[in-house]
Amino acid sequence: MAGHSHWARIKRAKGVVDARRGRVWSKLARAIIVAARQGGGDPDANLSLRYAIDAARDANMPKDTIERAIKKATGELAGESYEELLFEGYGPGGAALLCSALTDNRNRTAPEIKKIFETNGGRIGATNSVARLFRKRGVFLIAADQTDEDTLTSIALETGVDDVKSLGEAFELTCDPAVFGPVRQALEAAGIKPESAEVSMVASTQVTLQGAEAERMMKLIESLEDHDDVQAVHSNFELSDEDAARLSKG
Repeated sequence: MAGHSHWARIKRAKGVVDARRGRVWSKLARAIIVAARQGGGDPDANLSLRYAIDAARDANMPKDTIERAIKKATGELAGESYEELLFEGYGPGGAALLCSALTDNRNRTAPEIKKIFETNGGRIGATNSVARLFRKRGVFLIAADQTDEDTLTSIALETGVDDVKSLGEAFELTCDPAVFGPVRQALEAAGIKPESAEVSMVASTQVTLQGAEAERMMKLIESLEDHDDVQAVHSNFELSDEDAARLSKG
């Protein structure tokens, strides 16, 4: 999960999250629409919708925007129809990449994503070429000044968290998606606010990138995330503390 954690902290250090808020809200609205269409508009009965709404709230999306997205999905308001696409491939240094997208035109999106890969030192792979390396997990990234390892370990034992890992300036908690909600509630009850909390794709193996390869990977992921149709990018790369610190300042 090092790739996610490093990239999440680098984005925050560089102010990328706030700078892209409008685009992030648009992508989160799409996720809400798709989740509600697939499983209904009640978040208590639709876990995917609940997670999508939680992510929107974490991004400070206005309540009326969230409600409007649900109404589009349930037919109360006119809305777009989106198709889910999954792109598998490799980045600099052979690191695996999973890129998920929601699009209303696959004939436009697919070649654009392929071009981003190729332009930034990556390549698209065949179906299941890298997806087999990933599994869905709940992931929480918590700044070290928010709490301590003993407190998080206690919460982990109570809620079923699989692992509590110290990353120096932060802690990373991973869990089965089924207990993502209870873990989130337990953290809130303890007064702990995660830097990020999401159901993500976690790799079983990692590839270490250094120097120029690390920089190219950052550029590739950033370019993919800048695409309007891309919802999430997952990778199995990891960086040294020195490279992570250097890229945070770049």
